[in-house]
Amino acid sequence: MTYAENILETIGNTPLVKMNKLTAEIDALVLAKYETFNPGNSVKDRMALKMLEEAEAKGLIQPGGTIIEGTSGNTGMGLALAAIVKGYKMVCVMSDKQSKEKTDILKAVGSKVVVCPTDVAPDDPQSYYSVAKRMAEETPNSWYVNQYDNLANTKAHYESTGPEIWKQTDGKITHFIVGVGTGGTISGVGKYLKEQNPKIKVWGVDTYGSVFKKYHETGEFDENEIYPYVTEGIGEDIIPKNVDFSVIDGFTKVTDKDAAIYTRKLAREEGFFLGNSAGAAAKGLLQLKEHFEKDDVVVVLFHDHGSRYVGKMFNDEWMKKQGFL
Repeated sequence: MTYAENILETIGNTPLVKMNKLTAEIDALVLAKYETFNPGNSVKDRMALKMLEEAEAKGLIQPGGTIIEGTSGNTGMGLALAAIVKGYKMVCVMSDKQSKEKTDILKAVGSKVVVCPTDVAPDDPQSYYSVAKRMAEETPNSWYVNQYDNLANTKAHYESTGPEIWKQTDGKITHFIVGVGTGGTISGVGKYLKEQNPKIKVWGVDTYGSVFKKYHETGEFDENEIYPYVTEGIGEDIIPKNVDFSVIDGFTKVTDKDAAIYTRKLAREEGFFLGNSAGAAAKGLLQLKEHFEKDDVVVVLFHDHGSRYVGKMFNDEWMKKQGFL
């Protein structure tokens, strides 16, 4: 008989799926690394489990303890599933820009959810970074995950996502494209792939209101670039330790409107029911098309599932209110 001992053993080994209609103008073979096949419906399941296992090995959390994390929703879901299997309590601290679906899903799997304002500086006591950190300091037998600076995040993708892509493409991959938030996915996958073939190009997709692209190009952290944006799951107003700029060849920025519209296009033209960051990644891919040649194999990673955005990008009224329709 073939079965998993628990739900955590089903993480990883997600499929590569060829893109067709949306990429008709690109000569290269474009493949989507389809991460919604993970049990928590996102790529974050991989690093959530890895971070928890490393914390257990280091004695940072004891049996029956509480996991506390600031999350845009997906890391929280991965941690919540791991917490259920391993017997921990879970507290997710989120900003108020995240979709209602994300909050509801986290509550559905038994997590406590604390919501904080988006439009405050990272070091403001009300920010979700600060609140998560403070709650961990005040809660006995708790562990503050800190996915931004916890390098087990990058390690997870170096050990699983990168090798999977290399094997699935038979080593023929030439370009890897992914939205960048904490930086763990692009850094872990990018490091692994470049160790196999230094000629592979690694591109990050950023959003307007985020600091990554300019910081990568100039080394300057420009606070004037920071402002609230709608796109979920990518971009930052900080530089996480997980972002290894040395393995990133460049960034392209995608507007909130394009990210939302291409989230819909993926569903209606490819049958890919995916989240907001996938729309940004798809548009970023098209913006980079002049970098691809006929025999190239381009892999774009899609983070999470469309079910988390039915009240937003897939809702006509919300889209009209934002000026996107």
